[in-house]
Amino acid sequence: MVEIPLWVLVAIGIALILLIILFWSVKRRQDVHLQVSDPGELGAMIESIAGLSHGSIVEGNRIRVVQNGAFFDEMLEDVRNAKSSVHFETYVWWTGEINGTVASTLSAKAAEGVPVRVLLDASGSSRMDDKLWEQMNTAGCKLAKYHPFRISNLGKFNNRDHRKIVVIDGHIGWVSGHGIAQEWTGDAEDREHWRDTAIRVEGPLVNRLQTVFSENWIEETGEVFAGDQYFPTLDAVGPTPAHVAYSSPAGSVSSVELLHLLAIASARKQILIQNPYFLPDPEDIDVILQAVKRGVDVRIMMPSDSATDAAIVQHASHHRFGALLEGGVRIFEFGKTGLHQKVIIVDGIWSSVGSTNFDDRSFELNDEISVGMIDREIAATLMAAWEEDMKHAEEWSLEKWKQRSISHKLTDFGAFLVNEQL
Repeated sequence: MVEIPLWVLVAIGIALILLIILFWSVKRRQDVHLQVSDPGELGAMIESIAGLSHGSIVEGNRIRVVQNGAFFDEMLEDVRNAKSSVHFETYVWWTGEINGTVASTLSAKAAEGVPVRVLLDASGSSRMDDKLWEQMNTAGCKLAKYHPFRISNLGKFNNRDHRKIVVIDGHIGWVSGHGIAQEWTGDAEDREHWRDTAIRVEGPLVNRLQTVFSENWIEETGEVFAGDQYFPTLDAVGPTPAHVAYSSPAGSVSSVELLHLLAIASARKQILIQNPYFLPDPEDIDVILQAVKRGVDVRIMMPSDSATDAAIVQHASHHRFGALLEGGVRIFEFGKTGLHQKVIIVDGIWSSVGSTNFDDRSFELNDEISVGMIDREIAATLMAAWEEDMKHAEEWSLEKWKQRSISHKLTDFGAFLVNEQL
């Protein structure tokens, strides 16, 4: 038996430690503590919100809000009418009749000879029926999974594609919180049918949505699609200026986090936030509380721990409620069913819809997208939906928060300890 000298073992150990440190330093995101100073009122901040979140204001769009399962009815009709391309990207692909309908619709369009590209997150689609994948593949759909489990992906396996985007013919775009599963059908009528919000976009902004889709498609497949078929010249078709914020964890400060914080910092009258996973960092809380101190009416709605699909996340949220409630924030829990939309409305002027949760995973680990819109009518539509949801929401008081049982407090604290991975 050959004896290995001690100095060799020590050298190997040191080399391994240095490699681990090197790998960690390359992959880590710098821990930047954001401080948003009072930048002025919303009207003066629109360009800054767009620019600092790596976007720009795009004029001339027609954008319509679509609620709950109506998303599938309208989006699939757009797919059926496609002439030149269909691009489809999502995180969740679970089970249910709707999954077969989506797969069949995409397959039928590919069988007509229309290029259909489908990008699914490997983790979020792990429950997918293999027969549907094979059906789409056989029909001619180009298919890819984002960050599937393999050795080369170990360093980035925790980075998931949480975006929900559909782009049709380069002329129509959809952005939503919807997954492909039976839970997103119906009209939020019971616990088996969730609340969610989508937007349908026409106009020049669709080119930006196509750009976002292309990012992860190129990463996974190497295929670069270009030309008028995919990026046509798009004329103004509507009254809505809008901008896109999208993020990938590449080490820089998250553009979608900046979008959220800058919008909150510019509010002067009211902030309404609906989000299923609300786990703000201390600096996020500080920006929210500064808004209250300016006299802004801040209201936050999330699902109750009995209605959400991830009770551990809601318990982690409860741990943060104290500082928000003491600071004057009003917090509501929606108990009718799972509330999954990611909506922000500021001063009845600017609003955002997308895939982004208000937590570290969305801000630091996931690929996300949010669309900001400067349109009072769209904001009013979203506010009307908020008021309808309020009929099924219960408000938390500071007294109620303080009177949680010992077991509830321990559960909240335990969940909060792992909040960055939730």
